[in-house]
Amino acid sequence: MLTAFTRAFRTPDLRKKLLFTLGIIALFRLGSVLPTPGVHTENIALCLKEAQAGDAGNIYGMVQLFSGGALLKLSVFALGIMPYITASIILQLLVVVIPRLEALKKEGQAGQTKITQYTRYLTIGLSILQSTAFIALARSGQLFPGCRQEVLLDKDNIFAIVTMVLVMTAGTAVIMWLGELVTDRGVGNGMSILIFTQVIAVFPSELLNIGRQKGAFVFAVVMAVGIAMIALVVMVEQAQRRVPVQYAKRMVGRRMYGGTSTYIPLKVNQAGIIPVIFASSLLYLPQLVTTLFSGTEEPNAVVQWIQQNLVTGDTPAYMITFFLLIVFFTYFYVSITFNPVEVADNMKKYGGFIPGIRPGRPTAEYLNYVLSRLTAPGSLYLGLISMVPIVALALVGASQNFPFGGTSILIMVGVGLDTVKQIESQLQQRNYEGFLK
Repeated sequence: MLTAFTRAFRTPDLRKKLLFTLGIIALFRLGSVLPTPGVHTENIALCLKEAQAGDAGNIYGMVQLFSGGALLKLSVFALGIMPYITASIILQLLVVVIPRLEALKKEGQAGQTKITQYTRYLTIGLSILQSTAFIALARSGQLFPGCRQEVLLDKDNIFAIVTMVLVMTAGTAVIMWLGELVTDRGVGNGMSILIFTQVIAVFPSELLNIGRQKGAFVFAVVMAVGIAMIALVVMVEQAQRRVPVQYAKRMVGRRMYGGTSTYIPLKVNQAGIIPVIFASSLLYLPQLVTTLFSGTEEPNAVVQWIQQNLVTGDTPAYMITFFLLIVFFTYFYVSITFNPVEVADNMKKYGGFIPGIRPGRPTAEYLNYVLSRLTAPGSLYLGLISMVPIVALALVGASQNFPFGGTSILIMVGVGLDTVKQIESQLQQRNYEGFLK
C-alpha cells in the first residue's frame, strides 16, 4: 500500500489529485471544529469533558462517530455525513417499494442522476430535522444530561435558533459538495473518504485515553488485538465466491459475439456496514422511550425493564438483541439489494449460463442457494465484529467509540482497501507498456 502511494506521488496528475483530496480533507476538518454562531464554546468544552468521563456519549454514539466528534461541539459540520447516509439508505429501500424509483434505477446513468438528486433533497430535509432536535436538546439542557447547570447557547431567542439551524444545515450541504468534488477531481469515492476522515479523527484520542487510564500493558494488548482484527477484516472483506458464467456464441449480422467466460463475484460480506447502522439506530428507540417517561414519578414496569436491560450496552439482553438484529438486517438488506431472479433473467437474455445449471428459474434458485450460504457467515462476522466495542466497554472501560471494533474498523478497512485499489488501477493505466517496448 505504501508503495502505491509513493508511486502515485511521483506521477504528476495523480499527485495533483491526491493533494486536492488532502486539501478538501483539511477544509472538512476545519469546519468540524468551527463553532456555530450563538454557541457558548467554553461551556460546551466543559460539558464535553464531563460527558467523556461518564457514559453520556453513548446516547449519540453512532452520530458522534460519523461526525468525528463534532456533534457534541455543535460546530458548523456537527451533523457530519450522517444525514446523507440516512437519506441514501432510505432511497435504496424505497427503490424496492416504489415502482417509479425502480424504473429510474433501470434507466442507467440518467435515472441514477435523478435518484441522486432526490437523495440530496432528502438529506437537506433530514439535516433541518436533526439540527433542530440537537439545538432543542442543548437549549433544554438534555444534550449533556449531567451538565444541565451550564448555559450552552449564548442567545436563547427564535432568531438565534433559526440561524444555528440554517448554519448547520448549510454545513451538511457543503459536506455533500465537498464529497462530490473529491469524487470528480480527487481520488476515491468522495463520501467514503469523508466518512473515513471522520472516523479516524477520534482514533488517536481513544487510544490515548486507553493508555492513560489503563496503563501500558492494556494498551499493548489492545494494539495487538486491533492488528489481529484488522487482518481478519481485510481477509473477510476481500473474500468472495466467484460463480462461473459462460456466454454462448451468436451471430449478429456478419459478426460473431459471445463465447467468453466470466464470473459473478459474490462477497461474503455482501451487505457491508448497513446492517450495523440499522441495528444501532433501532436500539436508540429504547433510550428514547426511557427519556420520554423519565419525568413520571412511578414509571411502568416495562419502562423499568427497558431502562435496566436495553439502554446500556453492558447487559446480556442488549448484547443478544444487538447481535440478532444485525443478523436479521444482514439477510434483509442482501435480499433487497441482490435479486437472483433479475440476474438470471439478464443472463438468459444475453445467452449466458452457469455450467451445469439450466438457464432461467434453476439459475435463480442456484444463486439464491449460494447467496444464503454466504450470508450466514457474513452475518455472524458482522455481529461478532460489532460486539467488540461492547466487550471492550465491559473489560477495558473504553467508550463505545472503541477504535478497533464495530463500525469504525469496518469503515477504515473498507474505504482504505477501495481507495488503494483505485490508486493502483490508475497507476496501471499510466504505466502499461503494451506488447511493444
